[in-house]
Amino acid sequence: MNNAANNASAWPLLIYAFAAAALVGIMIGLSYVLGQRHEEPQTDTPFESGIKVTGSARLRFSVQFYLVAMFFVVFDLESVFIVAWAIAFQDAGWVGYLGVLVFILVLAAVLIYEWKIGALDFGPNNKKILSAYRKHYRKSINI
Repeated sequence: MNNAANNASAWPLLIYAFAAAALVGIMIGLSYVLGQRHEEPQTDTPFESGIKVTGSARLRFSVQFYLVAMFFVVFDLESVFIVAWAIAFQDAGWVGYLGVLVFILVLAAVLIYEWKIGALDFGPNNKKILSAYRKHYRKSINI
């Protein structure tokens, strides 16, 4: 009897799933049948904000770009942990406060270490990046 009750409660879900799939199928089918067809040569060319394509989009990025992306992800996730601690501040008590204090001190130590080894030396003032960009730019315009 219990098995029959479980099967009976699944029918509304199955009906809903079938109705949703049917609706999606009908919408895609109608858009295919009623939609416009374009055969112009410009249809398949990329278009971005009215700017015509002038060259290849295959540009090599510096390793510092990926370092910045990794630093962002790491520090962004760490800020999420600190916000979660702040929300549970009263429940965590002194043990939670000491834990987040150690966490922030480790973050500060890692940031100072990265600064000292030069991992944060990037940007327009860095001569190596500018020279690499100029070299690539000259090569792309065939100078």
